[in-house]
Amino acid sequence: MKLPNFLTQGRLASAIIVAVLVIDQLIKIAVKTNMALYERIHIADWFYIYFTENNGMAFGMEIFAKLFLTLFRIVAVVLISGYLYRLVHQPQRPKTGFVVCLALILAGAMGNIIDCVCYGEVFTESTYNQVAEWTLPGGGYSTWLHGKVVDMFYFPIIDMYWPDWMPVVGGDHFVFFSPIFNFADASISCGIIALLLFYSSYLDKAAKDGKAREPEDRQEAVS
Repeated sequence: MKLPNFLTQGRLASAIIVAVLVIDQLIKIAVKTNMALYERIHIADWFYIYFTENNGMAFGMEIFAKLFLTLFRIVAVVLISGYLYRLVHQPQRPKTGFVVCLALILAGAMGNIIDCVCYGEVFTESTYNQVAEWTLPGGGYSTWLHGKVVDMFYFPIIDMYWPDWMPVVGGDHFVFFSPIFNFADASISCGIIALLLFYSSYLDKAAKDGKAREPEDRQEAVS
């Protein structure tokens, strides 16, 4: 991918990050300030706007403690930011598509960090019969670093009951693609999938180059 002269890889990455953050936050704020918790809007039989909140990772998974997840996200964003900055400023420029993938992952992680860090302080609580409102810091439903991530995209592409005659699962409800996610989650997923599909060899090369430079770095540190 050849960029126009005025658009460097650094500017492209910055533009992607800003665009994803703005779109992600606009959607989340619109949902949170206009919908009650678990309210859904029918767009199509296979697509709903379904307002949920979660304390965990992407697609509503909850594995680790909330504070640990928030701090982990912040550390990950700092590391990816530093790597991306060095990447686009090195003499041998990386592939533009690789930079785009990293920018998508970074922007998605930053989008969910904003929820975790700020939303508990600046929004009142969303409940089944109450829509959240803006509030001054300190008047929200939680504290800094303990906010909940807002999710809203639900794609039950297949929603059915297994036939009663089927063993084990007969009569059970089945939904294909049940996770509820947000724009930031989609950005992270697209970036990771594209990396694995198109740049796995590039990642292997970068890892090998990094290992090859380790002895040189150690020797320079000793000298």
